[in-house]
Amino acid sequence: MRIYAIADLHLSGNPPAKPMEVFGTNWLNHWSKIKTAWLEQVCIDDIVLLAGDISWAMKLNEALTDLNTIIRLPGKKILIRGNHDYWWQTVSKMTKAVAGQLSFLNNSFEPAGEWAICGSRGWTCPEDPLFCDTDLPIFQRELLRVESSLTQATKAGYGNIILMLHYPPFYGNKAKGGFTSLIEKYGVKKCVFGHLHGEAVSTAATGIINGVDYCLVSCDALNFGIQRVI
Repeated sequence: MRIYAIADLHLSGNPPAKPMEVFGTNWLNHWSKIKTAWLEQVCIDDIVLLAGDISWAMKLNEALTDLNTIIRLPGKKILIRGNHDYWWQTVSKMTKAVAGQLSFLNNSFEPAGEWAICGSRGWTCPEDPLFCDTDLPIFQRELLRVESSLTQATKAGYGNIILMLHYPPFYGNKAKGGFTSLIEKYGVKKCVFGHLHGEAVSTAATGIINGVDYCLVSCDALNFGIQRVI
């Protein structure tokens, strides 16, 4: 079993209702590139972490075209919500809609062999110059959700934890406080995240920081490939 990760698929049906090349020529046929890499690397027994911004759909029934496209690809898929996933509902509603063929994290974790997959959306960090007063309650709520996920995995006896966030866990190189405090408190080994695109990709701090392996997996940062995590 291998574990892969990717974020920000930004699907919008077939044919796409929102072609992504409006954000740059590198996005032309981006889903075709991702599928090619996925099929070349991922086997049926592998796990793929999808770190948010899966579909542009506004409602769950509208997102099913995109979700079923993902279901048809190999591997077990574990999803978290991104800031654009407006179709996201309760885990029970989503699980029923896809007949249990996808796993959704919400105040929970998912076993993956000797690893526990934890996660939540995350939010803009207070160190970000764009952070404002209205962000604070959302940020604090996401801290609680992440801790709930990590607590459950720890109580279940897992020492190897991968944390999946949509937003970066910290701003720039300021790896302190907030999500990083939880990451270090619960001994997270690896943290994958997305959300950053274009020039912002270069602002992400990645690699081993304070003993934790941080990896940016937004699809354009991966050149529309798929990142092996384990």
